[in-house]
Parts: sequence; structure tokens; C-alpha cells
Amino acid sequence: MSDPLLRFRAHFPILDTSTYLVSNSLGAMPRTVPDRLAEYTASWATRGVRAWADGWWSMPVSVGDEIAPLIGADAGTVAMVPNVSIAQAEVFSALSYGDGRDTIVMTELDFPSVRYVYDELATRLGARVVVVPSEDGVRVDEDRLIAAIDERTRLVAISHVLFRSAYVMDVARVAAHAHAMGALVSLDAYHSVGVIPVDVRALDADFLSGGVLKWLCGGPGGCFLWVRPSVSAAVAPALTGWQAHRHPFAFEHEMQYADGAWRWLGGTPAIPALFAATEGAKLLRDAGMDAVRAKSLRQTGRLIELADARGFPLTVARQPERRGGTVAFDVPHAREVAQALLAREIIVDYRPGAGIRVAPHFYTSDDELETAVESIDEILATDAWKQYTGEKPVVT
Repeated sequence: MSDPLLRFRAHFPILDTSTYLVSNSLGAMPRTVPDRLAEYTASWATRGVRAWADGWWSMPVSVGDEIAPLIGADAGTVAMVPNVSIAQAEVFSALSYGDGRDTIVMTELDFPSVRYVYDELATRLGARVVVVPSEDGVRVDEDRLIAAIDERTRLVAISHVLFRSAYVMDVARVAAHAHAMGALVSLDAYHSVGVIPVDVRALDADFLSGGVLKWLCGGPGGCFLWVRPSVSAAVAPALTGWQAHRHPFAFEHEMQYADGAWRWLGGTPAIPALFAATEGAKLLRDAGMDAVRAKSLRQTGRLIELADARGFPLTVARQPERRGGTVAFDVPHAREVAQALLAREIIVDYRPGAGIRVAPHFYTSDDELETAVESIDEILATDAWKQYTGEKPVVT
């Protein structure tokens, strides 16, 4: 089968030496990133403090404009922030939790870092978090989630795609009920943007955060926050900084919030990360998200077939419309098998409770999937996994 997306392989150096199946954790680096980082160091070396006026100062918004088309957002509505924990803390800090609306609704399968933010802030600031459980570790029953959203709910803060199972939530349905109850909706889209088409309007979100680290192949430190313009005009984050001030260089003592994406910025931005952040996003825009999604469904479907043929339990949604970009194989001795795969330059990761996560992307060949699963067979058959017993896990 001819695969037109394989033309993008040449843009990613690590594919020359590795079978890279871990874009759900850290996307492969585009070949142009060193040039962008060299551009940063050259501007610092030759322009010094003048580099701020040359473009550094506006990068948290201009880079956001590069991400905006991938989430169906308008220019000037996406702010770049250091990480999603900060983005979600901003969202929490922008809302009040009195007048009978003191509840944040989340799920058991949301990413722990986001849960930490809401749990700790709620405990200290007088709100409460209601967590909807999962019965199978793969999905969250949306009827049960909707039932938890009532007149006390201020915010529904959930994942678009669940990180362990890559289960795609019907967030538009949840958002419709939340809005009928008078609540707002904040989506963690870290595991969706870059591997499935995302449209903030169709999802009916009020806040959407994510990052370029994973499927967008932009490296660490480049996260984004979109806020529905009508909501942005009505609220402002208490977690803030001088970039969010309407007149930052007036150095006034009282806060006057800027408009649009600027309103959601903080202190001095992490400029090097922003130079690297957009190279992968540009390639994905070129590839087209519909084509990326179609290939992802085909390849994750093939992984499911290969696992089923071997009797490996899976942590994944089998319905295509509910499946994100990752298939988790719960093979025997999964942690050690993952280490053995890494030693063979087959780059995957392992998560307790899920197993070996295999994440093909638009640059993955079909042959690489077959090689990865055949290597698992060999590692198990030869007991090669045993040499990794007791090894410290490699963080990927």
C-alpha cells in the first residue's frame, strides 16, 4: 500500500536509527529544530536585550497563532504557557467558588498532574472535586459523568483523550449538559491535538489546553491555552504575571488585564522552547489532520489485530471513533519487555496498569509495527526480558 505520509520521514533524524513508537510521550524532533535554536542563540548573542523588541516578547502569542489552526481557533486566542499544570491552574484561579457553585467534576482517568492541581487548589481554597470512577480502566461512562454535573458544578475539567487507554471522550455531549447546568468546561487535549482533528467550536469547550511535547513534535516547555473569547472577556486568572498586563512596561502596581490571549500569559516566557515549538506543527498542517487520523486508525487497528492473534490483553478502545493514537499491550513482564525493546532501538514506553504503549505517528511505516510486535515475541520466547529484572525504568 502506498503511504503518502511517509514522505515526512526525512524530516525526523531519529527515524534513521530507531523504530520510534513513542510520540504519545515525546514526539520525534524535526530536522529544522537545531536551526531554530541556533536562531535563538544568534539573536541573544548579537542583539542582546534588543531581541525582546525584535520578536521575543510577542512569541507566546505569535507561536500560539501557529497552533491555532490545529484546534480550529482564531488568531490571537491561543496563549503559550510553560506546561499544562500551569494552564489548568490559571483556569482554576479565574473562577469563583461561592454562591452555591463550589464543585469541579473530573474523572479517575485524567492525567495525575492535572488532578494534583485541582485537588490541592480546591482543598486550600474551599472548593471540592468530584471524581467520576472508571469501571474498566479504559473508559469513563459518560452517562455517569453527566449525572455528576449539577447546579453546584462550576467547572468540568476532563481529558479529551484519556492518557492510559487513548479513549476518546464524547466531550461535546458532556459540554452540552454542563452548559445547561450553568457550568464551564476545561479540556486537557494533550493526547488529542496532533493525532486527531480537533475543533474547539465543535467540542463546545470553554477552555482547552495541550502541548507540543507529544504528537505535535515540538519538544518540552511549549504548552498552549485557548479560552472561548466570551469567557475570556468575562473572567481573568489570579495566577498571572506582567505579560498579561495591559501596559506591562508602565510597571504599574495595580493589575489591568490585557485582552485576548495576552490576558492568559504570566511572567517572563521561556523563549528557547518557543523557538522549537512550531516546527512539528507546521509539518502536521502540511500533512493534513484528516490524513493523519486515517493513518492512525489504520495502524492502531493493525496493532489490535496483532495483539489479538497472540492473546495479549489490550488497554484500548476497539471502536475506531473512540480510539486515539495509542495501543497498550499488557504482555507478560511488560516492564522488562519494554526495557528490552528500548535496548534494540524500538522506542516505546511502559505505564503501570496499561502495559507497553505503542504509538505510531504519521511518519511510522507499517513494517515498523510488524517488527515491534515480532520483537516482543522473540523477547518473551527467549527470556531476554530477564536481564532487565530489577533495572531502573527508563523515563520516556
